[in-house]
Amino acid sequence: MSTSTPRKRIPYGIMDFTRMLGDNCYYVDKTRYIEEIEQANSFFFYIRPRRFGKSLTLSMLRHYYDIKEADRFKEWYEGLYIYNHPTPERARYLVLSLNFAEVNADLECYKQNLDAYCQMVFTLFCRRYADYLPASAEEGLLKLEGVAQQLSYLSRICSEAGQFIYLFIDEYDHFTNKILSSPEMLAAYKGETHGTGYLRLFFDTVKGGTDRGIRRCFITGVSPVTLDDVTSGFNIGTNYSLSPQFNEMTGFSEKEVRAMLDYYATTCEFHHTTDELIKLMKPWYDNYCFAEESYGRTTMYNSCMVLYFIDNYVHNGGQLPRRMLEDNVRIDYEKLRMLIRKDKEFAHDASIIQTLAEQGYITGQLKPNFPAEQVTSPDCFISLLFYFGMLTIAGTDFMDTRFTIPNQVVREQLFNYLLDTYDEIDLTYSKNEKYRLDVALAARGEWKPYFGYIAECLSRFASQRDRQKGEAFVHGFSLAMTAQNPFYRPVSEMDTQKGYADLFLHPLIEIFKEMQHSYVIELKYAKGREPRERVEQLRQEAIEQARRYAATDTVQQAIGHTTLHRIIVVFHGMEMAVCEEV
Repeated sequence: MSTSTPRKRIPYGIMDFTRMLGDNCYYVDKTRYIEEIEQANSFFFYIRPRRFGKSLTLSMLRHYYDIKEADRFKEWYEGLYIYNHPTPERARYLVLSLNFAEVNADLECYKQNLDAYCQMVFTLFCRRYADYLPASAEEGLLKLEGVAQQLSYLSRICSEAGQFIYLFIDEYDHFTNKILSSPEMLAAYKGETHGTGYLRLFFDTVKGGTDRGIRRCFITGVSPVTLDDVTSGFNIGTNYSLSPQFNEMTGFSEKEVRAMLDYYATTCEFHHTTDELIKLMKPWYDNYCFAEESYGRTTMYNSCMVLYFIDNYVHNGGQLPRRMLEDNVRIDYEKLRMLIRKDKEFAHDASIIQTLAEQGYITGQLKPNFPAEQVTSPDCFISLLFYFGMLTIAGTDFMDTRFTIPNQVVREQLFNYLLDTYDEIDLTYSKNEKYRLDVALAARGEWKPYFGYIAECLSRFASQRDRQKGEAFVHGFSLAMTAQNPFYRPVSEMDTQKGYADLFLHPLIEIFKEMQHSYVIELKYAKGREPRERVEQLRQEAIEQARRYAATDTVQQAIGHTTLHRIIVVFHGMEMAVCEEV
């Protein structure tokens, strides 16, 4: 372990490029994409899930192109790819950077908030670039009212001064959030993004400015909804979100994660090899693919989750974090609640998530953009889940795209959402009681109370909503409940050498060394009208499948020192007819 130079800090939560470098943080070099961006169309849209490195990339680009930072190129970029490969447009622009996340998005007052925020940014712009603009620039700006007039003014005076603006907009779709949490706001939102709406007017003004001082735009967000709603107002932009050329521009490749682990292994106390840590991290944080052409070649890790893990590992003296999922990166499910019908029956979204829980994948058309009013249609909702990072590309199925849940972090979030949906329809359960049962399952091998509680919840519900009975419901709820156990990494419908298992509870023995029990679970379902003989037939099938699966190398290598239990469960309608160990 070398101590000759100060160890680089782990940049968890840092989104400012110069602060990262100034604080001696580890930076995963993405500057090679500057060349690609410069050769792409001048008005660049880029959509990625939250906490995937967009804001840091935007910050890196801002400082690279800022005319005021020309003399700091060596300070900021020495040692990075772009330092030895500078592009023709380096330090040529007056940089105008907007972050819509800083604007209150309530539709009743967002115009005033947007005006106030932009006037503040525009005023600072005039002051920063006073040497490049007319002396009266700020005074002229403040005589005008509204973001459209002021932006048009800035683009005009920059053009007249022979200067060019590089416009950056982070979270351009921030205003869409309200309609994803409040469906009653849809009409008002549509009014602001169509016709003479204020948000449409803003993008019309940006478009008009490209004929004058606005030479380039780089615009990021998390969904394509606003992009479609304002696209006729800004139809010169190109969406590169699904391009294989930029598949790896944000997030970390496995090569990048390995390099980071190798670096900290030489400067910190490590109790695991890089291969061991990758093996642990991969099923939780990896497997994002954002371009169909990239499938099978490269997958991406969630950069924020990787930094969370390494930060905890390093500062805990080489001990693995007890929680693989950090609360601050959970997706805001309120944006999805509007997709549940007011009568509390399942809408398309719940059936899609049930299908994912049941078969592990779903197919549909990947939409590059769609209007807000179509968000509840199946293909648009699947696409929305993809852009939110809750699904990933897993190949093609004839003319459709095949999607899967990318990793265990997302699986836990999706199943939480599914359980919340069940809770909305009066299938209540106690999270405290469920956690006590989780502990008993892992520490003491008490599996009967665990599955008995799941059956009790289903039985209570059966008398209330007969329409929800069925195999998908029983499987979906059982898998969602089981997948919430924090002591296991549940692997559902795993393809093995000898067949399939409904669920393997992979014990997290690297983290919870005191664990004593692991489980292979076969879950079967017979319709309530089927005879008891069918239950026995399914029981025999489950016994054979559980034994076969438990003997595979996959399972035997994963269970470590734990005792493996082979559990079979057969439901007859909504009643648990069989629950036994074989």
